[in-house]
Amino acid sequence: MTHDPVGPLRRPTRVDRLVGRAATVTVEATPEECVALAKDFKIPAIRDLKGTFRVTGTLARLNVVGSVEAVVTQVCTVTLEPFEAPLTSEIDVDFSDGAESFGVGPDSIDVPDPIVNGQIDFGALTAESLALGLDPFPRMPGARFETVTVGDDESAFAVLKKIPANDV
Repeated sequence: MTHDPVGPLRRPTRVDRLVGRAATVTVEATPEECVALAKDFKIPAIRDLKGTFRVTGTLARLNVVGSVEAVVTQVCTVTLEPFEAPLTSEIDVDFSDGAESFGVGPDSIDVPDPIVNGQIDFGALTAESLALGLDPFPRMPGARFETVTVGDDESAFAVLKKIPANDV
């Protein structure tokens, strides 16, 4: 999780209010926060952003499981037209108050995210999950990329076949 203290979506929550029982935390972004996130992520729009998280564990070690849902507008990499699509990202993150590691061997060690000043920022967790769920090469439904062949050349390197071997 990114621990930048500034961001358009912030919901710091004290951990001591979450432990001892299975707690649920819900984050619903305002329209202004959605606009700011869309600008940060360099996409046309985000709407209906909501994160729902179930928190279990102790003050020293917490597990957060949940999902983030939104409707995002991205630009199709084929047609260059904006289009809306639903996005859902699942989350399963461990948090710790120290440098405690999970796992038994060097290949299975998972360093948990830190609990900072006794808090977890569920807004930042929501925004990060949304960012990680975005398709880096979005394609509008039905958009097809077709290879264009110009002239008789089969590829951009076809001209190299015409060079005599002793000239290379």
